[in-house]
Amino acid sequence: MPGASWNPAAGDGLATTFDAVVRAVATSKGLIDDPFAQRLVRAAGVDYFTRAIDDERYADDGGGNPITTGLIYVQAAYGKFSDEFLADAGRAGIRQVVILGSGLDTRPYRLWWPRGTTVYEIDRPEVLDFKSEVLRGLDARPTTHRRAIGVDLRQDWLAALRRAGFDAAAPPVWVAEQLLVGYLPPDAQHRLLHDVTRASAAGSRFTADHMATWTPARQAARQAFVDSWRRHGLDVDLASLMYPGEYRYVPDYLAAHGWETVVRNVVELFTSLGLAELWRGRPEDVDLVPGYVTATRA
Repeated sequence: MPGASWNPAAGDGLATTFDAVVRAVATSKGLIDDPFAQRLVRAAGVDYFTRAIDDERYADDGGGNPITTGLIYVQAAYGKFSDEFLADAGRAGIRQVVILGSGLDTRPYRLWWPRGTTVYEIDRPEVLDFKSEVLRGLDARPTTHRRAIGVDLRQDWLAALRRAGFDAAAPPVWVAEQLLVGYLPPDAQHRLLHDVTRASAAGSRFTADHMATWTPARQAARQAFVDSWRRHGLDVDLASLMYPGEYRYVPDYLAAHGWETVVRNVVELFTSLGLAELWRGRPEDVDLVPGYVTATRA
């Protein structure tokens, strides 16, 4: 999100497109079901990503790019976890869903929703416009009430959400996927968590992957990932993917502001999904990938 503009084939737009690659690969492996992800990847026009899907390059053994393969499994696991988290919230009677930084995910089109559910997708206008245009070309139809809110999360997104019909008196379920890992400046991330809390009635739910301080080891791991892309000719650098600085530990912030939290590391997340065999990292790698938090507003 650091870039001032968005291009699905360059800069931080590549990270958004890569999320669609993750869902396309995860769909082919039976981890999730996103029938639109592959078409979105093709529409983005990134040759390396398109060939990777065609050639099934991200094989279980790591193929030619074990770093990317490992990251795909981590992000796919979190996507699957979030899908199940949303389903559970729906069964509990929650009928407002807010996806913060929705990117190219197609949950309003690909998931089953209880009658009366409204899904609010918040992202920059150009991201939502690109996704909507591709889905219209596929004659895709939402499976629930979808309201796309084109606003940068560094701006007053909460006011835009309320204008779109969000009911602050009713509990929502919030999803912040691949967002609280350095894609917002520290002060903007703090404001976002403050606004989420302010707009959450009792019984609201929240899930996010998160990363606190970027230690030298984490920086090196992130740089290795970016370098693996650059070797394939992708136009990306580390500065376009993250902001530096100290971030408040998300679970601690939530717990201090009236949320009951559950924290999981990546191994615990894989195990909870019955996918323990897909975690190929070493014990020391656990600290290099995001943690996961779920929370309920008391």
